[in-house]
Amino acid sequence: IQTGRNAAGTNHHVAFRVKDDRVLMEFREKVRSAGLNITPKIDRDYFYSLYFREPGGVLFEIATDNPGFTVDEPLSELGKNLKLPKQHEGLRERIESVLPKLS
Repeated sequence: IQTGRNAAGTNHHVAFRVKDDRVLMEFREKVRSAGLNITPKIDRDYFYSLYFREPGGVLFEIATDNPGFTVDEPLSELGKNLKLPKQHEGLRERIESVLPKLS
């Protein structure tokens, strides 16, 4: 079966959340034990993630709740300013140019 294209109206990946790093790493071992390849733990600034594909090609992400979105701003300020993870900071100007202005 030929794989489809990643485009509008399709899913890039399916994500699941876990409580913390301990549970994340338990899942990593379960996936490895099932004979699947899985990434090392990836720091996404607001959470940690693992990625793997099941035999049919679907990409799965397992992500932690911690450290959370209050890592770089207090709870009372959440949503008032656009915060980006380091990996996307270089795209800030482009991202801001396509976002609607909010008041």
